[in-house]
Amino acid sequence: MNILGINAYHGDSSACLVVDGKLVAAVEEERFRRIKHWAGFPSESIRYCLEEAGISLGDVAVVAINSDPKANLMKKIGFTLKKRPEFGLIMDRLKNQKERRSIEQELAHAFPEQSFNGEVRHIEHHLAHLSSAFHVSPYDEAAVVSVDGFGDFASASWGIGRGSEISIDDKVYFPHSMGTFYQALTQFIGFPHYGDEYKVMGLAPYGEPAYMDQMRQIVLLQDDGSFKLNLDYFRHHREKVDYEWENGIPSVGRLFSDKMAELLGPVREKGEELTQRHKDIAHSVQKMYEETFFHLLNKLHARHGSDNLCIAGGCGMNSVANGKVRRNTPFKQVYIQSAAGDAGGAIGAAYSVCCDQPGFARSFVMDHAYFGPSFDNTVIADLLDSKRKKIMAEGCSVELIEDESLLCTKTAIAISEGKVIGWFQGRMEWGPRALGNRSILGDPRRDDMKDILNLKIKRRESFRPFAPSILRDAVADWFEEDDEVPFMMKVFQIREEKRGEIPAVTHADGSGRLQTVYEHTNPRYHQLISAFGEQTGVPILLNTSFNENEPVVCRPEEALDCFLRTKMDLLVLGDWFIERK
Repeated sequence: MNILGINAYHGDSSACLVVDGKLVAAVEEERFRRIKHWAGFPSESIRYCLEEAGISLGDVAVVAINSDPKANLMKKIGFTLKKRPEFGLIMDRLKNQKERRSIEQELAHAFPEQSFNGEVRHIEHHLAHLSSAFHVSPYDEAAVVSVDGFGDFASASWGIGRGSEISIDDKVYFPHSMGTFYQALTQFIGFPHYGDEYKVMGLAPYGEPAYMDQMRQIVLLQDDGSFKLNLDYFRHHREKVDYEWENGIPSVGRLFSDKMAELLGPVREKGEELTQRHKDIAHSVQKMYEETFFHLLNKLHARHGSDNLCIAGGCGMNSVANGKVRRNTPFKQVYIQSAAGDAGGAIGAAYSVCCDQPGFARSFVMDHAYFGPSFDNTVIADLLDSKRKKIMAEGCSVELIEDESLLCTKTAIAISEGKVIGWFQGRMEWGPRALGNRSILGDPRRDDMKDILNLKIKRRESFRPFAPSILRDAVADWFEEDDEVPFMMKVFQIREEKRGEIPAVTHADGSGRLQTVYEHTNPRYHQLISAFGEQTGVPILLNTSFNENEPVVCRPEEALDCFLRTKMDLLVLGDWFIERK
């Protein structure tokens, strides 16, 4: 049975294909459109998924979308009657629904030469989130939790997963939301763009929890493990906030009210210097999120007793909080798949349909993220031939190295010499993290590597850390916790005696957002790190996404263009070794 899962009409639009219960392809639309967090209908992602499986729309039995307009309908009606929000807010929501084409219309428009004769299934947003984590996890039973901004009028959902079934205990409904809390404060600190929350996470270690009394006036913990917002500090529940989700960069208008400045001081304006006050607010925001999250998790564990936990939703991208779960709750095993946010809802929608089939038994486990497009050496050779003049003009040499051991050894030597490497291999990663197939790599031992990367390529804020990719069997030697982190979704403390050896990937608080690397899921990347470890005694590489203020590169053309327009030293495209002399 072929099931196409999609996340549409929202940020991080995406598609996946599940064939007989196995995930065979998954990708985000931004990688094709070349616009970060692209929102709209994921037609190009669907096209890739079908081509990867060698099928057409006519072979698809079900298209499942991670949104159900009928979900939580009584809650919507009750809120409207009781709170009476601005007329413009109501009309804007109705207008958005009316203007959208149906899924069938979208497919007919994008694929006029094909016909879709299957069924369209709408899956409630948070059920899709929960399914996206639990149904591809290694657990037969686990507590499940989804926390995000909003989807289908809810912002959080939790319960228990057993076998192929998920039972939801409770939800938090609009207008209360930890995702909105974090996004509003992200805007307040001066980071206005959709998806900027990770900047607050990166800034937080430079601050102190000086604003916790104020944070506890904004977020109110409830006895049942849930939470509420003090709505005096927000606008989204009563006024029309500008949202843009259609065919481009998603954007969200100002979420906080004027009272927020009365509580925390002046809003940081565009171009204004980051002061210690802003860093302290960032630290307090992160700490408040963690306090709320662990409060919910502790109640969830007390109710169900399972030591396994699956996390999803946009707030599931909070790798700092994820890395502290085992220290702050009784949970012992934590699984977060590589696209925990809305993109991952495509997988959840598909697996929700799978698990509804009579007699379906789960067998697939997502233990890697390599579900995107790949390109063989012939395609790369044709590209290099067509761009030869431009490559030569940059003073680059081009060499084909088909001996994998030699390729990895030469690359590892270049990294140890302080060179910056573009590493483009195999199938592209699913989710926002570069995990060794679309990565820029550097030497974690160099204190100046962060500055080198920002000068040559990234040009990003100095407070944002770079991540370590580490061989799985070396984790206990370098980190205070020994755990599986294949998707870079947890931050752990680096052992104090080791921090001086890897300063380029050690954050201000001594932490690192690690990726554990396995020979059976990515043998070439594992071999490269092993070669570097043999040469230096450090089985770790600095790993950041292969991009320059754009979505992560998808095709060889984008990788080569990024290499040529930046000051990268070396590009490894499959077996091709392209070096600036």
